[in-house]
Amino acid sequence: MGTRTPSLMLLGLLLLAGAGLSADEKYDGPNPPKSDIPYLVQATKLMAAEVAEAREEQGARETTYVIAGGTSPARTPEAEPVFIIDAREIAPDHIELYLLDVKDGNREVSFANKAHKGSAQPLHLLVTHVKEHLYKIEASEMLATGEYALSPSGDNRVFCFEVY
Repeated sequence: MGTRTPSLMLLGLLLLAGAGLSADEKYDGPNPPKSDIPYLVQATKLMAAEVAEAREEQGARETTYVIAGGTSPARTPEAEPVFIIDAREIAPDHIELYLLDVKDGNREVSFANKAHKGSAQPLHLLVTHVKEHLYKIEASEMLATGEYALSPSGDNRVFCFEVY
């Protein structure tokens, strides 16, 4: 009986810790004014990510997706940005995050046509269902200063932002 008590206490503490973690996942901030657009959470305000269409350029060895303009007007100082999206038509768990290269006044990302080194890989995201159609999307790794795009998998729509 004496050995069970510490185990039960440990189980109770673990349950309380788990309950504390799920409480941290709640979102009580503002709701996005438009659906299917990720909004950067900045304190008590939301800033829409830049909405654009990436132009596809086929090359012999790679496919490059080009976004007009060298910088995004949606900017954040946060190295692990958090987004809120009211997802009606976009599947939040199919959104990918890419670092963009800035070349000739445009932003771009390239993918090898065959499995080769150097092909762009999506960065890690954590997607959490908050309520109904509302989802929180978080970069789950520190992002370096630069231009980034969130994009639904298999789609040329991009939602751009800059980490400064």
